[in-house]
Amino acid sequence: MFFPVVLGALAGYCLLRLWKLFWDARASFLRRIPSPEGGNLILGNSREVLASQSIPGVVRERWLKQYGPTLSYRGVFPTRHLLTTDTKAISHVLFNAYDYPKPSVARKLLGDVTGEGLLTVEGDKHKQQRKIMNPAFSHANVREFHEVFLDKAIQLRQMWTAECLKSSGKAQIDTVSWLTRLTLDVIARTGFNHKIDSLDINGTQNEVHQALVELLRVANESRLMRLLWAHIPVLKWIPSKGKARLQAIQDTLVRLGRQLLAEAKVAGDAEKGDNKDLFSLLVRANASPDVPVSQRMNDADVFSQVPTFLLAGHETTSTAVTWAIYYLCRYLDVQTKLRQELLAVPTSTPTMEELNALPYLDWVIKETMRVKPPVPSTIRVAAKDDVIPLRHPVRDTSGMLHDSIPIKKGEMIDIPIMALNRDKSLWGEDAEEYRPERWEKIPEAVQAIPGVWGNMMTFIGGPRSCIGYRFSIAEMKVILFTIIREFEVELAVPYEDIISKATAVQRPVLKSSLNDGSQMPIFVTIHHREG
Repeated sequence: MFFPVVLGALAGYCLLRLWKLFWDARASFLRRIPSPEGGNLILGNSREVLASQSIPGVVRERWLKQYGPTLSYRGVFPTRHLLTTDTKAISHVLFNAYDYPKPSVARKLLGDVTGEGLLTVEGDKHKQQRKIMNPAFSHANVREFHEVFLDKAIQLRQMWTAECLKSSGKAQIDTVSWLTRLTLDVIARTGFNHKIDSLDINGTQNEVHQALVELLRVANESRLMRLLWAHIPVLKWIPSKGKARLQAIQDTLVRLGRQLLAEAKVAGDAEKGDNKDLFSLLVRANASPDVPVSQRMNDADVFSQVPTFLLAGHETTSTAVTWAIYYLCRYLDVQTKLRQELLAVPTSTPTMEELNALPYLDWVIKETMRVKPPVPSTIRVAAKDDVIPLRHPVRDTSGMLHDSIPIKKGEMIDIPIMALNRDKSLWGEDAEEYRPERWEKIPEAVQAIPGVWGNMMTFIGGPRSCIGYRFSIAEMKVILFTIIREFEVELAVPYEDIISKATAVQRPVLKSSLNDGSQMPIFVTIHHREG
């Protein structure tokens, strides 16, 4: 009798949950605002969103043009998502970040790769970690890393020069591979005072480099499996090769984290608190007398930042620089103009202040991050019933205008980062074009975008804005200065062959060889200066 009773109770519970989902969906205000037709019975319209990952953002941008700045679409049955580029609505969601956390499925997917670090924790735990970590990413501390940025960029320049000399002056290289290794070296040095020398392709790659390469490979290959785990946790108990590989890599990174934490503590106990790497700064800040013991991060929280630093600290920057080079290859007049500005600098090893004084370099980076943000969208879930205000009223299906959107607990808010960055109502009719000169005088309307940097959404805004945006921009400036000052670059394939494909970040892939992973082949020639 026991098992039938248990099964009956379980079936009853599932039916009750299903009924509540349908009831909430039918009662949702989101049903009354414009929405795309059609959609799959199970996946709703989100099937189109998932299918468009090979061209990130295209479906959202099409819907927004067709239905206006605020609409809804059907998610996994029978839920609805709010999709909006209304700056007042987005500001409300981002600046009330703890009422609108990342959905649990998104956190689980990310947590499988990065662990329980700053990217995945929510609420009081996120406030605690962010407060302690913020000082490490200050402008003053980022300046301390400038020499490391230069050192690795110069090493890359020397290696590309050698490739050119071996190839009669013109070498074909894969930008993605080289820049990924460079930024990995940088974050290892600046993040942990750890040398891994992945740029040295002839050397023996150490354990950290091998673990990260394998982690990214397994994370991409096991995305569907991890998605099922996130939705149906019991499946995680079923043994699989993918699970075993992922666990082995995570064990390696946890062991590295414990080792780095022990080393940082020993340095602190020995009063050698002069290490300026991010991890040492974090450990010292966490142990500061200014932080009450009850508010400090425990050891597990501290070393869980290791995979977060390693992955978030290099993937987004290498991708952003890759796209900058793509646009410089595609628009040769922009490349020439930038090189002229860089060559006017009397040194090949400029200070951070000298780089910050170069307006066109700044415009190129801003325009790249606007048109092709590494992360094209993000999603939040309402943790409670709320009312989201609108700058631009929305007309419902019965013709009534509304200056706010009632939102129910559990409903999703889709924030289309790339669509907002390229919104014609904010940026003008040429919003989708790549034009660095626009930054000489940007439209007044973009002041309403609630981003932490550059009047755009690339680094988000509010309490969960990107903690490392200063680090990323400073590193990008050094890399582009060193490359474009020394080399002329051109695409080695037709530009139509290069598309973007998004998992966590949108990377370039070739339509002609989609199964070969992320790549962007270019030709590099040493620039010969006149006179």
